[in-house]
Amino acid sequence: MRAAYQVADVLQHLGDGIESIGLNTHQLRTLRAIKDCRTPALGGHVDVCDDCGVIKISYNSCRNRHCPKCQGHKREEWIQKRTADLLPVPYFHVVFTLPDTLNTLALHQPSVVYDVLFKAAWQTIHQFSASKGLHTGMICILHTWGQTLSLHPHLHCIVPGAGVNANGYFTTITPNGKYLFPAKAMSKMYRAKYVALLRKRGITDKTLIENLFAKNWVVYAKRPFGGPKQVIEYLGRYTHKIAISNHRLQNVDEASTTYSYKDYKSNAVKKSMTLSNPEFIRRFAMHILPLRFVRIRHYGILSSTWKRVKFMELRKQLKMPLTKIDIKTKLHSCPCCKTGTMITLMIFGKRGPPEQYITGEKRNAC
Repeated sequence: MRAAYQVADVLQHLGDGIESIGLNTHQLRTLRAIKDCRTPALGGHVDVCDDCGVIKISYNSCRNRHCPKCQGHKREEWIQKRTADLLPVPYFHVVFTLPDTLNTLALHQPSVVYDVLFKAAWQTIHQFSASKGLHTGMICILHTWGQTLSLHPHLHCIVPGAGVNANGYFTTITPNGKYLFPAKAMSKMYRAKYVALLRKRGITDKTLIENLFAKNWVVYAKRPFGGPKQVIEYLGRYTHKIAISNHRLQNVDEASTTYSYKDYKSNAVKKSMTLSNPEFIRRFAMHILPLRFVRIRHYGILSSTWKRVKFMELRKQLKMPLTKIDIKTKLHSCPCCKTGTMITLMIFGKRGPPEQYITGEKRNAC
């Protein structure tokens, strides 16, 4: 169902005022793409259903990874691909959070701060599994926001509770599979790894380093998922999520934007917050990642290298059947009959579709 308000509406109201917020050129280009998404500015295409014959005119999507309207089918495709990689072992949800001491540095050097976050998290998991003589894996998903669009960088990670030993045999990390590693010990190692990597990247500010060691860092390890179905549901919630969805917007006018959020300090009670349009867009832009920055990464036995070379052997060892991936999404399905496939008849530019197709769409409206 289409949301009543959209981030694009805020950008429309803001207009040229966006230039005064102090955004960089990459952020401005991204916001322009979101504003133009599925509008005549990007052109479009005329489609016809191969079953019921209905004609539909659609404007092109911007396909930007930060756009609230362009993530649905990407998420479904990614989830279906990952389903084939699931192993018959317990999976754990681990969250690595950065302290707010690093927020200023994250605003000015996001590539450094976030890249080091990925590496420190994997080094921590890798070292703990290596202490048990195992090589495990991890899927990491970067989120940079809190519920109120504040800066809150953290990694959501999926870690299998098993690994490969020196002889190439697959075994669980703990006999009962009910826990992964001690959270407090992981937190201390994670902090040390992060600061060491930060220094290697040239961040040697003495005051900053001292403040980082003065803080208690947080690594949260949840209980294992109940099974593969829960892993998939988790992936669906977190993979292609953006800072705020259009459905959270409650009101947008010429001056301000009101949106809902969960206050986790008050037992996740749902509340509302109103911001001026410039402030809302400024907060939204904080979560636009640097150009070509990879926000979903795979490590260890879940990495692409392992899947190309050794993953097939692992599947045989675990007696897992070979499954052919047949990716299906609703992207090209007919919105009317629900069974046909939409086939493109023509592509048009900013001037819009020919008159006969506009008439045809009205005549075939379902």
